[in-house]
Amino acid sequence: MATMDANTQETEYLRTIEWEMMDKWKFFPLSMLSSFSVRCSLYPLTLIKTRLQIQKHDSMYSGLLDAGNKIYRAEGISGLYRGFWVSSIQIFSGVCYIATYESSRHLLKQYDVSSSVKTLLSGGAASLVGQTIIVPFDVISQHLMFLGLADCRNGGKMVINPLGLTVDPSRSKFRTTIDIAQIIYKTDGIRGFYRGYVASVCTYVPNSALWWTFYHFYQDQLYQIFPANVSHLLVQCFAGTLGGFTTTLITNPMDTIRARLQVERTNSFFKTLRGLWIEEGFWMFSKGLSARLVQSVCFSFSIILGYETIKRISVKDEFKNKVKW
Repeated sequence: MATMDANTQETEYLRTIEWEMMDKWKFFPLSMLSSFSVRCSLYPLTLIKTRLQIQKHDSMYSGLLDAGNKIYRAEGISGLYRGFWVSSIQIFSGVCYIATYESSRHLLKQYDVSSSVKTLLSGGAASLVGQTIIVPFDVISQHLMFLGLADCRNGGKMVINPLGLTVDPSRSKFRTTIDIAQIIYKTDGIRGFYRGYVASVCTYVPNSALWWTFYHFYQDQLYQIFPANVSHLLVQCFAGTLGGFTTTLITNPMDTIRARLQVERTNSFFKTLRGLWIEEGFWMFSKGLSARLVQSVCFSFSIILGYETIKRISVKDEFKNKVKW
């Protein structure tokens, strides 16, 4: 009888804490803090991934560890965080992303759609909103990341990108950032800040939609494999990690094209794709993949750990007894 009661109680636990179950005054501040902490700790992987994607063949770095070691030796710890303060603005787009995802799921509950379709559409919508906000900052951040790739033989100046835009490295980081923004505006106008936007949308909308879909898929599978007394939060972290790994394998070529479009200032998606194919051949599918896989696995685990923990902390009192850690 006791066993039956325990099993009955187990089935009452919530697997997903929905939007309407949370106190938003707790959720949003904690979500911003969590997002900033994760991005701060994993930013070096983002920088390394971008440099691996931009370099021609293996002209500068042979892989993830080689890149990290060379950047640290040449530029110190600050080199691994080049462009971070601009990129950190993503925490605001992150809040919009999560709000769009959760509210879309809540809205789609009113319609007769399957859970997987609801997750797929919500993940895509969230990414579309997030990318629209963050692409201009992403463009500037990637130019800042690229500073360290140049040699310093250009009369004391450093090349921002292969087309020869330059800034004086002796200036402050803030002034350098303003210089880059001004150069982009003078060269391309407002359009310059949205260079690669279509590629970003084509990369991150499917990436987000697939990530959330795989996350819930793996979560359902793992619940069937693990014993009933295993932590729900642990299952969700494993599911997020597997989802990130799978999605990265599928979308890596598009992410490389996006990075090339934004930094090299090419105007054509197909021209960039063709150039990448001529340059790398089939290796284009694995360009920067090692760094991106490590980044994605760490990011997915950390984001889900923070996200699901914050949802549990923010859950309204009437649902607390239905939430299992």
